[in-house]
Amino acid sequence: MKPLQIGIDGPSGAGKSTMAKILSKRLGIMYLDTGAMYRALALKAIRAGIDTHDREKVSSLLSDTDISIEYENGSQKVILDGEDVSDKIRTDEVSMGASAVSAIPEVRVKLVELQQKIASDNPVVMDGRDIGTHVLPDAQVKIFLTASAKERALRRYREQKKKGILSKSLEELEKEIEIRDYNDSNRAQSPLRQADDAILLDTSNLTIEESAEKILGIVRAKGFSDAL
Repeated sequence: MKPLQIGIDGPSGAGKSTMAKILSKRLGIMYLDTGAMYRALALKAIRAGIDTHDREKVSSLLSDTDISIEYENGSQKVILDGEDVSDKIRTDEVSMGASAVSAIPEVRVKLVELQQKIASDNPVVMDGRDIGTHVLPDAQVKIFLTASAKERALRRYREQKKKGILSKSLEELEKEIEIRDYNDSNRAQSPLRQADDAILLDTSNLTIEESAEKILGIVRAKGFSDAL
């Protein structure tokens, strides 16, 4: 029997990584933040002065780029060429850059191969844009997590304000989210869409705890229990 695979897809700011981390802890399985991998490559391109939409130049970085996910005291660290960039990849600039580089076929091929290899060897929960449709098409549990663009912008606004890194208005953040939604849904390579067998969960009016309990309920209904 293959290891448990849980795929959580959905648009930017829907709370996918938060839910994935909660599931990882409750179920005792690995959490693999696939979006962080694309963010890391986007950061490298930005640092090199490369337009993240430039397919040829971004692809040229792949042969000399090492991206890995490490865990320390239960916390995920994103390592780019030996450097911990966990915090550096969470800016709005990198977020938009990640949307661009993730649309490049060569980038997706390389990173998806790595993600599939990890999932074939370990029980895992992954979040992203195309986990259920492309990366883990045979995952036993698939969730499509969403929320209104307005609510997602408000969450990001509050988070950035709390961290002291707020640099844009709520309206600007909402516009960026709408642009990213369009880009992710209309890219040629593995666009964002709900898998036919994924369960839709709109968290617009749910707390983090309520959302987590609903997803855990779905996992249990599939025959998997807590503390695997």
